Amino acid sequence: MDYIKDLTRDKTVCILGFGREGKSTYRILSEFCSPAAVTIADLNPVDKEKNSLPDSVDIVCGSMYQNCLDRFDLVFKSPGIVLETSPGSLKCTVTSETQVFFSVYRDQIIGITGTKGKSTVTSLIYHVLKESGRDAKLAGNIGIPVFDIVPDMKADSIVVCELSCHQLEYMTVSPHIALFLNLYEEHLDHYGTMERYANAKRNIYLHQHPGDKLFINADIESEETGAEQFTMSAANDTAYIYVHDGVVSCEDREYRIPCDSVKLLGIHNHYNIGAAYEVCRHYGITDTQFQSALCTFDPLSHRLELVGNYAGIRWYDDSISTACATAIEALKSVPAPGCILIGGMDRGIDYTDLVRFLSTFPVEVICMEASGKRVYDMLTSPGNKAESPERFHYAPHLEDAVKLAAEITPAGKSCVLSPAAASYGIFKNFEERGDVFKSLVKAL
Repeated sequence: MDYIKDLTRDKTVCILGFGREGKSTYRILSEFCSPAAVTIADLNPVDKEKNSLPDSVDIVCGSMYQNCLDRFDLVFKSPGIVLETSPGSLKCTVTSETQVFFSVYRDQIIGITGTKGKSTVTSLIYHVLKESGRDAKLAGNIGIPVFDIVPDMKADSIVVCELSCHQLEYMTVSPHIALFLNLYEEHLDHYGTMERYANAKRNIYLHQHPGDKLFINADIESEETGAEQFTMSAANDTAYIYVHDGVVSCEDREYRIPCDSVKLLGIHNHYNIGAAYEVCRHYGITDTQFQSALCTFDPLSHRLELVGNYAGIRWYDDSISTACATAIEALKSVPAPGCILIGGMDRGIDYTDLVRFLSTFPVEVICMEASGKRVYDMLTSPGNKAESPERFHYAPHLEDAVKLAAEITPAGKSCVLSPAAASYGIFKNFEERGDVFKSLVKAL
Protein backbone atom coordinates (compact mmCIF):
# COMPACT_ATOMS: atom_id res chain seq x y z
CA MET A 1 0.00 0.00 0.00
CA ASP A 2 2.95 2.34 0.62
CA TYR A 3 3.76 2.41 -3.10
CA ILE A 4 0.40 3.81 -4.18
CA LYS A 5 0.34 6.18 -1.19
CA ASP A 6 3.67 7.67 -2.30
CA LEU A 7 2.63 7.64 -5.97
CA THR A 8 -0.53 9.66 -5.39
CA ARG A 9 0.42 11.85 -2.41
CA ASP A 10 -0.41 15.52 -3.10
CA LYS A 11 -1.01 14.71 -6.80
CA THR A 12 -3.99 15.71 -8.90
CA VAL A 13 -5.41 12.36 -9.99
CA CYS A 14 -7.88 11.49 -12.75
CA ILE A 15 -9.71 8.17 -12.87
CA LEU A 16 -10.36 7.65 -16.59
CA GLY A 17 -13.37 5.34 -16.88
CA PHE A 18 -15.67 4.64 -13.95
CA GLY A 19 -16.63 1.04 -14.50
CA ARG A 20 -15.66 -1.87 -12.27
CA GLU A 21 -11.94 -1.06 -12.26
CA GLY A 22 -12.42 2.70 -11.98
CA LYS A 23 -14.58 2.22 -8.91
CA SER A 24 -11.94 -0.08 -7.43
CA THR A 25 -9.28 2.60 -8.00
CA TYR A 26 -11.46 5.21 -6.30
CA ARG A 27 -11.97 2.98 -3.25
CA ILE A 28 -8.21 2.62 -2.76
CA LEU A 29 -7.59 6.34 -3.28
CA SER A 30 -10.33 7.39 -0.89
CA GLU A 31 -9.54 4.88 1.87
CA PHE A 32 -5.75 4.78 1.91
CA CYS A 33 -4.28 7.69 -0.08
CA SER A 34 -4.02 11.48 0.13
CA PRO A 35 -4.06 12.96 -3.37
CA ALA A 36 -4.47 16.70 -3.75
CA ALA A 37 -7.64 16.19 -5.78
CA VAL A 38 -9.55 13.42 -7.55
CA THR A 39 -11.52 13.76 -10.80
CA ILE A 40 -13.54 11.07 -12.55
CA ALA A 41 -13.73 11.30 -16.35
CA ASP A 42 -16.09 9.07 -18.33
CA LEU A 43 -17.93 9.16 -21.62
CA ASN A 44 -21.15 8.27 -19.79
CA PRO A 45 -22.79 10.22 -16.94
CA VAL A 46 -21.59 9.41 -13.41
CA ASP A 47 -24.18 9.79 -10.64
CA LYS A 48 -22.47 11.20 -7.53
CA GLU A 49 -25.27 10.25 -5.16
CA LYS A 50 -25.65 6.72 -6.49
CA ASN A 51 -21.89 6.14 -6.22
CA SER A 52 -21.56 7.88 -2.82
CA LEU A 53 -19.08 10.41 -4.19
CA PRO A 54 -18.37 13.52 -2.09
CA ASP A 55 -18.60 17.06 -3.46
CA SER A 56 -14.79 17.24 -3.49
CA VAL A 57 -14.68 14.76 -6.41
CA ASP A 58 -15.06 16.48 -9.77
CA ILE A 59 -16.88 14.76 -12.64
CA VAL A 60 -16.10 15.25 -16.34
CA CYS A 61 -18.50 13.49 -18.72
CA GLY A 62 -19.50 13.56 -22.36
CA SER A 63 -17.81 13.20 -25.72
CA MET A 64 -14.98 15.61 -24.83
CA TYR A 65 -14.11 13.83 -21.56
CA GLN A 66 -10.52 13.06 -22.60
CA ASN A 67 -9.71 16.69 -23.38
CA CYS A 68 -9.04 17.34 -19.69
CA LEU A 69 -6.20 14.83 -19.14
CA ASP A 70 -3.30 17.28 -19.22
CA ARG A 71 -4.80 19.10 -16.24
CA PHE A 72 -3.67 16.24 -14.00
CA ASP A 73 -0.43 14.87 -12.62
CA LEU A 74 -1.56 11.25 -12.79
CA VAL A 75 -4.23 9.42 -14.81
CA PHE A 76 -5.45 5.91 -13.96
CA LYS A 77 -6.76 4.49 -17.25
CA SER A 78 -9.38 1.74 -17.15
CA PRO A 79 -8.85 -1.14 -19.63
CA GLY A 80 -12.01 -0.44 -21.63
CA ILE A 81 -10.97 3.13 -22.45
CA VAL A 82 -9.36 3.78 -25.83
CA LEU A 83 -6.99 6.73 -25.52
CA GLU A 84 -7.60 9.41 -28.13
CA THR A 85 -4.03 10.68 -27.64
CA SER A 86 -1.03 8.41 -27.10
CA PRO A 87 0.48 8.57 -23.59
CA GLY A 88 3.75 9.89 -25.01
CA SER A 89 1.97 12.95 -26.37
CA LEU A 90 0.31 13.81 -23.04
CA LYS A 91 1.87 15.94 -20.30
CA CYS A 92 0.32 13.79 -17.56
CA THR A 93 1.57 10.38 -16.44
CA VAL A 94 -0.79 7.62 -17.61
CA THR A 95 -0.87 4.47 -15.50
CA SER A 96 -3.36 1.77 -14.50
CA GLU A 97 -4.32 -0.49 -11.62
CA THR A 98 -2.49 -3.36 -13.29
CA GLN A 99 0.71 -1.35 -13.80
CA VAL A 100 0.79 -0.18 -10.17
CA PHE A 101 -0.11 -3.60 -8.74
CA PHE A 102 2.51 -5.36 -10.85
CA SER A 103 5.15 -2.81 -9.86
CA VAL A 104 4.73 -3.96 -6.26
CA TYR A 105 3.81 -7.65 -6.52
CA ARG A 106 5.28 -8.89 -9.84
CA ASP A 107 7.33 -11.61 -8.14
CA GLN A 108 4.13 -13.17 -6.77
CA ILE A 109 2.14 -13.08 -10.00
CA ILE A 110 1.20 -15.70 -12.58
CA GLY A 111 -0.08 -13.74 -15.58
CA ILE A 112 -2.16 -15.44 -18.27
CA THR A 113 -3.08 -14.05 -21.68
CA GLY A 114 -4.07 -15.35 -25.10
CA THR A 115 -6.91 -14.77 -27.51
CA LYS A 116 -8.78 -17.79 -26.19
CA GLY A 117 -8.69 -19.99 -23.09
CA LYS A 118 -7.21 -17.46 -20.68
CA SER A 119 -10.22 -17.38 -18.32
CA THR A 120 -10.34 -21.18 -18.17
CA VAL A 121 -6.59 -21.55 -17.54
CA THR A 122 -6.61 -18.73 -14.98
CA SER A 123 -9.54 -20.27 -13.08
CA LEU A 124 -8.07 -23.77 -13.26
CA ILE A 125 -4.63 -22.75 -11.93
CA TYR A 126 -6.29 -20.80 -9.13
CA HIS A 127 -8.55 -23.75 -8.28
CA VAL A 128 -5.65 -26.24 -8.20
CA LEU A 129 -3.46 -24.00 -6.04
CA LYS A 130 -6.31 -23.22 -3.64
CA GLU A 131 -7.36 -26.87 -3.33
CA SER A 132 -3.72 -27.78 -2.67
CA GLY A 133 -3.47 -25.42 0.28
CA ARG A 134 -1.70 -22.46 -1.30
CA ASP A 135 -2.72 -18.86 -0.53
CA ALA A 136 -3.92 -18.17 -4.07
CA LYS A 137 -5.65 -14.94 -5.14
CA LEU A 138 -7.74 -14.62 -8.31
CA ALA A 139 -7.75 -11.25 -10.11
CA GLY A 140 -7.59 -9.31 -13.37
CA ASN A 141 -9.72 -9.60 -16.48
CA ILE A 142 -11.57 -12.50 -14.86
CA GLY A 143 -13.74 -9.82 -13.21
CA ILE A 144 -11.83 -8.95 -10.01
CA PRO A 145 -9.85 -5.66 -10.12
CA VAL A 146 -6.33 -6.20 -8.77
CA PHE A 147 -6.70 -3.39 -6.21
CA ASP A 148 -9.57 -5.35 -4.62
CA ILE A 149 -7.17 -8.04 -3.40
CA VAL A 150 -4.47 -5.69 -2.04
CA PRO A 151 -5.76 -5.66 1.58
CA ASP A 152 -5.52 -9.48 1.72
CA MET A 153 -2.07 -9.86 0.16
CA LYS A 154 0.57 -11.71 2.20
CA ALA A 155 4.22 -12.49 1.58
CA ASP A 156 3.36 -16.04 0.42
CA SER A 157 0.29 -15.13 -1.65
CA ILE A 158 0.23 -16.30 -5.27
CA VAL A 159 -1.77 -14.04 -7.59
CA VAL A 160 -3.33 -15.75 -10.61
CA CYS A 161 -4.12 -12.88 -12.95
CA GLU A 162 -5.94 -12.98 -16.27
CA LEU A 163 -4.68 -10.24 -18.60
CA SER A 164 -6.47 -8.81 -21.62
CA CYS A 165 -4.76 -7.01 -24.48
CA HIS A 166 -6.24 -3.75 -23.17
CA GLN A 167 -4.68 -4.28 -19.74
CA LEU A 168 -1.33 -5.14 -21.33
CA GLU A 169 -1.26 -2.43 -24.01
CA TYR A 170 0.84 0.13 -22.10
CA MET A 171 2.40 -2.14 -19.47
CA THR A 172 6.09 -1.75 -18.61
CA VAL A 173 6.12 -4.52 -15.97
CA SER A 174 5.72 -8.24 -16.68
CA PRO A 175 4.79 -11.03 -14.24
CA HIS A 176 7.28 -13.51 -12.77
CA ILE A 177 5.39 -16.36 -14.46
CA ALA A 178 3.83 -15.56 -17.84
CA LEU A 179 1.56 -17.74 -19.98
CA PHE A 180 0.88 -16.75 -23.59
CA LEU A 181 -1.61 -19.40 -24.69
CA ASN A 182 -2.39 -18.52 -28.32
CA LEU A 183 -2.86 -15.68 -30.76
CA TYR A 184 -5.73 -15.33 -33.25
CA GLU A 185 -7.28 -12.41 -35.13
CA GLU A 186 -9.25 -10.36 -32.60
CA HIS A 187 -9.94 -6.73 -31.61
CA LEU A 188 -8.99 -5.48 -35.06
CA ASP A 189 -11.65 -2.78 -34.71
CA HIS A 190 -9.44 -1.27 -31.99
CA TYR A 191 -5.91 -2.14 -33.11
CA GLY A 192 -6.36 -1.95 -36.88
CA THR A 193 -3.69 -4.57 -37.60
CA MET A 194 -2.79 -7.98 -36.25
CA GLU A 195 0.72 -6.69 -35.56
CA ARG A 196 -0.49 -3.97 -33.17
CA TYR A 197 -2.76 -6.45 -31.39
CA ALA A 198 0.12 -8.93 -31.01
CA ASN A 199 2.42 -6.19 -29.71
CA ALA A 200 -0.03 -5.38 -26.93
CA LYS A 201 -0.16 -9.05 -25.92
CA ARG A 202 3.65 -9.35 -25.93
CA ASN A 203 3.93 -7.02 -22.96
CA ILE A 204 3.12 -10.03 -20.81
CA TYR A 205 6.75 -11.13 -21.24
CA LEU A 206 8.74 -8.26 -22.78
CA HIS A 207 9.65 -6.84 -19.37
CA GLN A 208 10.49 -10.10 -17.63
CA HIS A 209 13.77 -10.58 -15.77
CA PRO A 210 16.35 -13.37 -15.60
CA GLY A 211 14.89 -16.03 -13.33
CA ASP A 212 11.34 -15.47 -14.59
CA LYS A 213 9.49 -18.08 -16.65
CA LEU A 214 7.55 -17.76 -19.90
CA PHE A 215 5.21 -20.51 -21.13
CA ILE A 216 4.36 -19.64 -24.73
CA ASN A 217 2.55 -21.29 -27.62
CA ALA A 218 5.08 -22.77 -30.02
CA ASP A 219 3.44 -20.93 -32.95
CA ILE A 220 4.18 -17.50 -31.43
CA GLU A 221 7.55 -15.93 -32.05
CA SER A 222 9.11 -14.52 -28.89
CA GLU A 223 12.01 -12.21 -28.09
CA GLU A 224 14.79 -13.04 -25.65
CA THR A 225 14.22 -11.29 -22.31
CA GLY A 226 16.41 -13.32 -19.97
CA ALA A 227 13.43 -15.31 -18.75
CA GLU A 228 13.43 -19.09 -19.09
CA GLN A 229 11.14 -20.00 -21.99
CA PHE A 230 9.00 -23.13 -22.43
CA THR A 231 7.03 -23.76 -25.61
CA MET A 232 3.57 -25.37 -25.59
CA SER A 233 1.66 -27.09 -28.38
CA ALA A 234 -1.07 -29.54 -29.21
CA ALA A 235 0.36 -30.05 -32.72
CA ASN A 236 4.15 -29.70 -32.54
CA ASP A 237 5.80 -32.66 -30.82
CA THR A 238 9.07 -30.73 -30.44
CA ALA A 239 7.47 -28.30 -27.98
CA TYR A 240 8.55 -28.53 -24.35
CA ILE A 241 4.93 -29.14 -23.35
CA TYR A 242 3.28 -31.33 -25.98
CA VAL A 243 -0.36 -32.28 -25.44
CA HIS A 244 -1.68 -35.16 -27.53
CA ASP A 245 -4.26 -37.94 -27.16
CA GLY A 246 -5.07 -36.90 -23.61
CA VAL A 247 -1.41 -36.98 -22.53
CA VAL A 248 0.69 -34.02 -21.38
CA SER A 249 4.33 -34.73 -22.28
CA CYS A 250 7.08 -32.59 -20.74
CA GLU A 251 10.53 -33.86 -21.72
CA ASP A 252 10.78 -37.27 -20.00
CA ARG A 253 7.60 -36.85 -17.92
CA GLU A 254 4.01 -37.67 -18.83
CA TYR A 255 0.69 -36.84 -17.23
CA ARG A 256 -2.40 -38.63 -18.51
CA ILE A 257 -5.53 -36.48 -18.34
CA PRO A 258 -8.47 -38.41 -16.80
CA CYS A 259 -10.68 -37.52 -19.77
CA ASP A 260 -13.72 -39.43 -18.52
CA SER A 261 -13.62 -37.67 -15.14
CA VAL A 262 -13.03 -34.02 -16.04
CA LYS A 263 -15.87 -31.64 -16.83
CA LEU A 264 -13.95 -29.54 -19.34
CA LEU A 265 -15.32 -30.41 -22.79
CA GLY A 266 -13.20 -30.54 -25.92
CA ILE A 267 -9.74 -31.48 -27.14
CA HIS A 268 -8.71 -27.82 -27.02
CA ASN A 269 -9.16 -27.93 -23.26
CA HIS A 270 -6.51 -30.66 -23.04
CA TYR A 271 -4.03 -27.98 -24.13
CA ASN A 272 -5.37 -25.65 -21.43
CA ILE A 273 -5.02 -28.42 -18.86
CA GLY A 274 -1.44 -29.06 -20.00
CA ALA A 275 -0.52 -25.39 -19.57
CA ALA A 276 -2.05 -25.28 -16.08
CA TYR A 277 -0.39 -28.57 -15.12
CA GLU A 278 3.14 -27.41 -15.85
CA VAL A 279 2.69 -24.06 -14.09
CA CYS A 280 1.28 -25.78 -11.02
CA ARG A 281 4.28 -28.12 -10.94
CA HIS A 282 6.46 -25.01 -10.59
CA TYR A 283 4.68 -24.38 -7.28
CA GLY A 284 5.28 -27.90 -6.00
CA ILE A 285 1.87 -29.35 -6.85
CA THR A 286 2.06 -33.14 -7.21
CA ASP A 287 0.27 -35.11 -9.93
CA THR A 288 -2.07 -36.51 -7.29
CA GLN A 289 -2.98 -33.04 -6.03
CA PHE A 290 -3.43 -31.71 -9.57
CA GLN A 291 -5.67 -34.57 -10.63
CA SER A 292 -7.81 -34.33 -7.52
CA ALA A 293 -8.41 -30.62 -8.10
CA LEU A 294 -8.87 -31.02 -11.87
CA CYS A 295 -11.70 -33.50 -11.39
CA THR A 296 -13.60 -31.07 -9.14
CA PHE A 297 -13.15 -28.05 -11.43
CA ASP A 298 -16.40 -26.70 -12.84
CA PRO A 299 -16.12 -25.06 -16.29
CA LEU A 300 -16.96 -21.38 -16.55
CA SER A 301 -20.30 -20.27 -17.96
CA HIS A 302 -20.69 -19.63 -21.70
CA ARG A 303 -17.77 -21.90 -22.61
CA LEU A 304 -19.30 -24.99 -24.24
CA GLU A 305 -21.78 -24.95 -21.37
CA LEU A 306 -24.55 -27.54 -21.63
CA VAL A 307 -27.87 -25.68 -21.45
CA GLY A 308 -29.96 -28.84 -21.50
CA ASN A 309 -32.14 -30.99 -23.72
CA TYR A 310 -35.05 -29.06 -25.22
CA ALA A 311 -37.27 -29.92 -28.19
CA GLY A 312 -35.30 -33.16 -28.58
CA ILE A 313 -32.04 -31.24 -29.11
CA ARG A 314 -28.98 -30.93 -26.87
CA TRP A 315 -28.10 -27.20 -26.64
CA TYR A 316 -24.67 -25.73 -25.85
CA ASP A 317 -23.76 -22.14 -24.98
CA ASP A 318 -20.32 -21.14 -26.28
CA SER A 319 -21.02 -17.40 -26.36
CA ILE A 320 -17.40 -16.67 -25.38
CA SER A 321 -16.42 -17.62 -28.95
CA THR A 322 -15.22 -14.59 -30.93
CA ALA A 323 -12.76 -16.28 -33.32
CA CYS A 324 -12.87 -18.80 -36.16
CA ALA A 325 -10.75 -21.34 -34.30
CA THR A 326 -13.10 -21.48 -31.31
CA ALA A 327 -16.18 -22.07 -33.45
CA ILE A 328 -14.36 -24.87 -35.27
CA GLU A 329 -13.29 -26.43 -31.95
CA ALA A 330 -16.85 -26.17 -30.64
CA LEU A 331 -18.16 -28.33 -33.49
CA LYS A 332 -15.34 -30.81 -32.93
CA SER A 333 -16.06 -30.96 -29.20
CA VAL A 334 -19.84 -31.25 -28.70
CA PRO A 335 -21.32 -34.73 -29.01
CA ALA A 336 -23.28 -35.45 -32.21
CA PRO A 337 -23.14 -31.93 -33.67
CA GLY A 338 -26.16 -31.03 -35.78
CA CYS A 339 -26.28 -27.23 -35.95
CA ILE A 340 -24.17 -24.15 -35.20
CA LEU A 341 -25.21 -20.52 -34.73
CA ILE A 342 -22.64 -18.07 -36.15
CA GLY A 343 -22.39 -14.28 -36.16
CA GLY A 344 -22.44 -11.01 -34.25
CA MET A 345 -20.65 -7.68 -34.51
CA ASP A 346 -18.41 -7.52 -37.58
CA ARG A 347 -14.87 -6.62 -36.52
CA GLY A 348 -13.41 -7.32 -39.92
CA ILE A 349 -11.67 -10.61 -39.10
CA ASP A 350 -10.83 -13.06 -41.86
CA TYR A 351 -13.45 -15.84 -41.96
CA THR A 352 -11.75 -17.88 -44.69
CA ASP A 353 -10.74 -20.76 -42.40
CA LEU A 354 -14.18 -21.00 -40.83
CA VAL A 355 -15.93 -20.93 -44.21
CA ARG A 356 -13.59 -23.62 -45.53
CA PHE A 357 -14.37 -25.82 -42.50
CA LEU A 358 -18.16 -25.27 -42.58
CA SER A 359 -18.25 -25.99 -46.30
CA THR A 360 -17.42 -29.65 -45.67
CA PHE A 361 -18.47 -30.27 -42.05
CA PRO A 362 -21.95 -31.86 -42.20
CA VAL A 363 -24.06 -29.62 -39.93
CA GLU A 364 -26.78 -27.02 -40.36
CA VAL A 365 -25.25 -23.53 -40.26
CA ILE A 366 -27.36 -20.56 -39.16
CA CYS A 367 -25.72 -17.17 -39.70
CA MET A 368 -26.96 -14.03 -37.97
CA GLU A 369 -26.18 -10.33 -37.55
CA ALA A 370 -23.54 -8.42 -39.56
CA SER A 371 -20.62 -10.84 -39.41
CA GLY A 372 -22.97 -13.77 -39.95
CA LYS A 373 -24.27 -12.17 -43.13
CA ARG A 374 -20.69 -11.94 -44.38
CA VAL A 375 -20.07 -15.61 -43.55
CA TYR A 376 -23.37 -16.58 -45.22
CA ASP A 377 -22.45 -14.68 -48.37
CA MET A 378 -19.06 -16.40 -48.47
CA LEU A 379 -20.62 -19.84 -47.94
CA THR A 380 -23.22 -19.36 -50.66
CA SER A 381 -21.05 -17.57 -53.19
CA PRO A 382 -20.79 -19.29 -56.62
CA GLY A 383 -17.06 -19.71 -56.16
CA ASN A 384 -17.44 -21.70 -52.94
CA LYS A 385 -17.93 -25.36 -53.81
CA ALA A 386 -19.62 -26.35 -50.56
CA GLU A 387 -21.17 -29.72 -49.87
CA SER A 388 -24.98 -29.52 -49.53
CA PRO A 389 -25.28 -25.70 -49.67
CA GLU A 390 -28.91 -25.98 -48.57
CA ARG A 391 -27.45 -26.40 -45.08
CA PHE A 392 -26.66 -22.67 -44.92
CA HIS A 393 -29.27 -20.28 -43.54
CA TYR A 394 -29.48 -16.63 -42.54
CA ALA A 395 -31.55 -15.37 -39.61
CA PRO A 396 -31.32 -11.66 -38.71
CA HIS A 397 -31.07 -11.98 -34.93
CA LEU A 398 -30.44 -14.52 -32.16
CA GLU A 399 -34.13 -15.02 -31.42
CA ASP A 400 -34.79 -15.87 -35.07
CA ALA A 401 -31.77 -18.17 -35.16
CA VAL A 402 -32.87 -20.17 -32.10
CA LYS A 403 -36.37 -20.64 -33.54
CA LEU A 404 -34.91 -21.82 -36.84
CA ALA A 405 -32.43 -24.11 -35.08
CA ALA A 406 -35.27 -25.79 -33.18
CA GLU A 407 -36.92 -26.57 -36.53
CA ILE A 408 -33.95 -27.81 -38.55
CA THR A 409 -31.58 -29.46 -36.03
CA PRO A 410 -32.05 -33.25 -36.27
CA ALA A 411 -33.56 -34.85 -33.18
CA GLY A 412 -30.95 -36.26 -30.82
CA LYS A 413 -28.24 -33.97 -32.19
CA SER A 414 -26.51 -30.97 -30.59
CA CYS A 415 -26.92 -27.31 -31.45
CA VAL A 416 -24.18 -24.92 -30.31
CA LEU A 417 -24.07 -21.14 -30.16
CA SER A 418 -20.44 -20.41 -31.05
CA PRO A 419 -20.63 -17.02 -32.80
CA ALA A 420 -16.99 -16.44 -33.86
CA ALA A 421 -17.86 -12.77 -33.37
CA ALA A 422 -18.08 -10.09 -30.71
CA SER A 423 -21.38 -9.26 -29.01
CA TYR A 424 -20.93 -5.48 -28.70
CA GLY A 425 -23.58 -3.25 -30.23
CA ILE A 426 -26.10 -6.09 -29.96
CA PHE A 427 -25.62 -7.20 -26.35
CA LYS A 428 -23.81 -5.66 -23.39
CA ASN A 429 -21.22 -8.45 -23.48
CA PHE A 430 -20.82 -12.14 -24.32
CA GLU A 431 -22.32 -13.08 -20.93
CA GLU A 432 -25.58 -11.31 -21.74
CA ARG A 433 -25.62 -12.91 -25.19
CA GLY A 434 -25.22 -16.34 -23.60
CA ASP A 435 -27.89 -15.65 -20.99
CA VAL A 436 -30.36 -14.52 -23.68
CA PHE A 437 -29.57 -17.64 -25.70
CA LYS A 438 -30.24 -19.89 -22.70
CA SER A 439 -33.53 -18.10 -21.98
CA LEU A 440 -34.66 -18.50 -25.58
CA VAL A 441 -33.76 -22.19 -25.58
CA LYS A 442 -35.53 -22.89 -22.29
CA ALA A 443 -38.66 -21.16 -23.60
CA LEU A 444 -38.98 -23.55 -26.55
